[in-house]
Amino acid sequence: MVRALIVALLLVSSVQAKERVTFRSGNLALVGYLFKPDGAGPFPGLIWNHGSEKDPAGGPQFDAAARIFVPAGYVVFAPVRRGHSDSEGPYIESQLRFQGRREALQVQLLEEQVEDQLAGLAYLKSLPYVDQNRLVVAGCSYGGIQTLLAAERGAGFKAALAISPGALSWSSNPQLQNRLIRAAQNIQIPVLLIQPPRDGSLEPARVLGAEFERLGRPSKAKVYPDDIPGRLQTHCFGGIRSGGHIWAKDALEFFEAALR
Repeated sequence: MVRALIVALLLVSSVQAKERVTFRSGNLALVGYLFKPDGAGPFPGLIWNHGSEKDPAGGPQFDAAARIFVPAGYVVFAPVRRGHSDSEGPYIESQLRFQGRREALQVQLLEEQVEDQLAGLAYLKSLPYVDQNRLVVAGCSYGGIQTLLAAERGAGFKAALAISPGALSWSSNPQLQNRLIRAAQNIQIPVLLIQPPRDGSLEPARVLGAEFERLGRPSKAKVYPDDIPGRLQTHCFGGIRSGGHIWAKDALEFFEAALR
């Protein structure tokens, strides 16, 4: 079944039922993008967390994520965190560029943005065609970090897919390393952590995967082999639009098992 869905999604040229919505996180007005399968539901819901790019809504990322998960029956909601695209608030990379104490500040700002993600989750839960007992979360890079931090809180998620979490910041920020290790120790839901073979650092998979194994958690880390095309061996598999098909089968099977 999953193999057939992968073939189907690769043949899809456009995403149907895409809707731009607004919601609030504290005193900030944020935007998000909603993708819904045909039918009345109830459907499982997936939060997709974008990375650090200034305008994630202006690129193909959200549509590409929807092409993977909507054909499999998921409602996909991509909340745009503060300072990105049309969402209110300061942009995280600008804050880091012009202030000192970057290591501690990076962790602090990422923690603050979890509130935006959870506000997006509250919006997703409010939709009558979403099954609140079948919710999952996924994302890449900063979005992978967001995924782990949300999984740590539980928040109703049943499983999490973290792609390249912290791989570009790992070597330069020991405080972020420690924060993600603590998250891995606290997470109770199943996590699939994946990385391409030429990511910025493969330490997230090695270190966090070792924590999952040490604690006997229903989670695992996987570094893909270097027999995948070279352009897809880099951070986030060269981007979800290019490399999503590399990990889509694993992700769909993982979520299907978690929600069964």
